[in-house]
Amino acid sequence: MHPRVLLLGPNGQLGHDVIRAHVQAGEPFELRPLARDRLDVAAPGAVERVLGGLDFDVLVNATAHNLVDRAEEEAASAFAVNAHAVQAMARVCAARGARLFHVSTDYVFGGDAARTWPFREDDPIAPVNVYGASKALGETLARLACEDAVILRVASLFGTAGAGGKGGNFVETMIRIGREKGALRVVDDQTMSPTATADVATILLRMLTDGCEPGLYHAVNDGSATWFEFAREIIRLAGVEATVTPCSSDEYVTRAARPRYSALDNTKVSAAFGAMPPWQDALERYLRANRNRTL
Repeated sequence: MHPRVLLLGPNGQLGHDVIRAHVQAGEPFELRPLARDRLDVAAPGAVERVLGGLDFDVLVNATAHNLVDRAEEEAASAFAVNAHAVQAMARVCAARGARLFHVSTDYVFGGDAARTWPFREDDPIAPVNVYGASKALGETLARLACEDAVILRVASLFGTAGAGGKGGNFVETMIRIGREKGALRVVDDQTMSPTATADVATILLRMLTDGCEPGLYHAVNDGSATWFEFAREIIRLAGVEATVTPCSSDEYVTRAARPRYSALDNTKVSAAFGAMPPWQDALERYLRANRNRTL
């Protein structure tokens, strides 16, 4: 019997690519998108009320309050969506014996200022901003409330659907500014794991069809880069005539602190479901697939 999978956040970058990967795989199970107009996870009691009236075997939560700087001023909202709503989802899943797949972030790390090697799933978390703290609490509450919870940590996502509410993902933003201004200054002291949502969607589909143990998984493309290195490769591969100059975090002040190092080790995922492609390969595929649309 094929599982009935409910997808929250179907219109976001990851949700969009999960739906597309499901179609490309021949729709191996029943996938039902549940958009915000049917369930606003931030509304008190909405998760229990709406999910309680639906039949499903697996819940995939790809929703998030992911505006990192705004979260500093909207902490209550960030925790409501990223932590307390997740706890409610986990409780509903546990009550009916359903499995929960919850998408988290590399921003649960960052407090280890001396870190220079990728984080594994069992490394201690130490967020440095409200967004990271809210996502870290969401992970903990999900696992406490539901024994069959799978947490996928992702990072620095770029996908065809762009980043709703953010004015485009980082790739789109670099290309747009590069074309408009011909010059970019990008921080070179924050290292992360650039990741294509298409590749995360592929892994998630494998997990849903082949099965996996509950627990934490780092679903990111292989390798790491600073934002400057990422931007430089974007501009090069996109063929944009623009210069890319490195700068320090001290020169580019943001409301929320950012991790100086948050690259993730994907060994666990790669061993179970096949090697994750390098981020450079993922970026090239993304740009090639979107060549005919305005980035």
